[in-house]
Amino acid sequence: MKIQEKLSLIQQEFKAKKSRFNSFGKYNFRSAEDILEALKPINKKYKVYFTIEESVSEIGGLPIIHSTATMFDGDESVSAKAIVGVDLNQKGMQVPQQFGSASSYGKKYSLGNLLLIDDTADADATNTGGNKSKSNLTRNTVKPEINMSNIDQAKKFLASGGTIETLNEKYTIGSAILKILKNE
Repeated sequence: MKIQEKLSLIQQEFKAKKSRFNSFGKYNFRSAEDILEALKPINKKYKVYFTIEESVSEIGGLPIIHSTATMFDGDESVSAKAIVGVDLNQKGMQVPQQFGSASSYGKKYSLGNLLLIDDTADADATNTGGNKSKSNLTRNTVKPEINMSNIDQAKKFLASGGTIETLNEKYTIGSAILKILKNE
């Protein structure tokens, strides 16, 4: 079975519990650790393994963590990325905690992008911490982009009944990629 076929089956089958509770926002959410724990039986079943790599850059003085989740099957691999801003003004946290928080978000969203985990109904995806005026970067969330490296996953989502509108809510889609997805 090709790696793309395995990934498609994993995306359809994968479930991760929302085992964490945010007492401030009063909602359950899943963490990167929840996702990784749920992947362990899948690793064995499909004879694949997953890794997450991170790097740091800066945009306009804001540290940015780039997370890449990769699924390996022998010599083949497929990856998805997420970009997360580090909020250095976050009250009550030391700098290592601020980076750790952003790193956890990056891992969670790169895995979510790879596995097509839909967090649109997850309060963690929409929580503003009571401040609706905060930008996406200061909330540690940036809409990931559908590009040529992950377009096959988006095509599979559409082929299984998903809509462009749903993809557009969760991802940034450039006009060239949109034309490809619409088969124009």
